[in-house]
Amino acid sequence: MLIIKGAEIHDGIHEKGKIADILVKDGKIAKIGRNLAAKGAEVFDARGMRAYPGFIDAHSHLGMDGYGIGYEGADYNEMNDIVSPQLRGVDGFKPLQPTLLSAALAGVTTVNTGPGSANVLGGTFLAVKTVGHRVEEMAVRMETSMKCAFGENPKRVYRDKSDSSRMTTAAKLREALFKAREYAAKKKAAGGDEGKLPAFDMKLEALLPVLQGEMPLKAHAHATEDIFTALRIAREFGIKITLEHVTEGHLIAQDLAREGVPLAIGPSLTHATKFELRNKTFETPGVLAKAGCQVSIITDAPVIPQEYLALCASLAVKSGMEPFHALQAITINPARHCGIQDRVGSLEAGKDADIVLMEGDFLDVSLRPAAVFVNGKRVEG
Repeated sequence: MLIIKGAEIHDGIHEKGKIADILVKDGKIAKIGRNLAAKGAEVFDARGMRAYPGFIDAHSHLGMDGYGIGYEGADYNEMNDIVSPQLRGVDGFKPLQPTLLSAALAGVTTVNTGPGSANVLGGTFLAVKTVGHRVEEMAVRMETSMKCAFGENPKRVYRDKSDSSRMTTAAKLREALFKAREYAAKKKAAGGDEGKLPAFDMKLEALLPVLQGEMPLKAHAHATEDIFTALRIAREFGIKITLEHVTEGHLIAQDLAREGVPLAIGPSLTHATKFELRNKTFETPGVLAKAGCQVSIITDAPVIPQEYLALCASLAVKSGMEPFHALQAITINPARHCGIQDRVGSLEAGKDADIVLMEGDFLDVSLRPAAVFVNGKRVEG
């Protein structure tokens, strides 16, 4: 057991902080209150510090890239098949990459990581803690979403193979969803009779959770036209969707507020390397939050190193975002975005004891966390 004593708690749910203790038992937050005591508990004196939920990135490729060895060690894009929903990020994740420890020491305790954006359908993301040595033990959820991509990336990667226009990208996604819907109907009609079942198709099997509403499409879309195409296809098939990057989201804020889908904004601390990034700005998260959207701020690591997630939140505040909205954008909102809010994202009894202690405000980029706890255990550098 552990008691963190006397911190100013910013739980990610309420705007104002409060002085209290946190009792941790079996890796979970057991209680938050004043003057807590428990026999045999280790005590961490946090008086004068601020306690925040562990930071969460809703869209990362942490552990999927080839750190220190270039693209040869990267596993975030299948380059031979533009439609590959059967791939699972969990099978490419590298738990012992040094970038995970760097992220944890910076307060990033959970990331949603997985395939990149080369393909129309790239496979599933997983939500994983940044501490551990075996992915099965680190995972909060093994499959959170199905990655799909619009815009320039599929066109660029497959221009000489099978895709040279946005129309083709949309058509290939629709074709896969139509086939999966037909496949599901045939399985249902078989009524358990193995002789009537359609031939097994791993790609179509992988899309069934999307069609059944168990998993959202995670749609890479920067430009307004790609955002609207993603939403249009989601409506056509009656499926859940999250929008990723949303670079031009500030131009259509009211439309996105009406749609009510989760938004992951970023990476904004980069050069505009493509035409679809020409309107990139750190103002986007604040504009969308003020419009009433659920906003997560992302690094798209390694595009921005994972440990700079809080820096991105700080730059969003510098560009007009409310500080409390920025905190929620790297805590409870990404937890909701990934469907793991029952475990992480806020400091509440019953949730994982992922806690960041700061000797000041989390937006102060000159500060490093004084201590970080994941599942109630302090992260050691």
